[in-house]
Amino acid sequence: MSAAETPAITIYSTAVCPYCVMAKNFLKSKGREWTEVRIDTDPAEREKMVALTRRTSVPQIFVGDVHVGGYDDMMALHREGKLEPLLEGKPA
Repeated sequence: MSAAETPAITIYSTAVCPYCVMAKNFLKSKGREWTEVRIDTDPAEREKMVALTRRTSVPQIFVGDVHVGGYDDMMALHREGKLEPLLEGKPA
């Protein structure tokens, strides 16, 4: 499957968030790219993130339209074998 066919990844983050860094490093190790939305520099994006997720912590990670959650949530999906199909655009 080409990169054009795989779901886009969006990460809501801040500059000083170790879990954001770990999430990005993990995705980089998977050869994936993402769009980063900095909520510390844009209050409107923070409001959008909270409206979408009902969470105020970062990172908040989306794969396509699916809200994965934070770093711990993403790693739990990975351990369960459910993250890779999601990253590849396959139904879980």
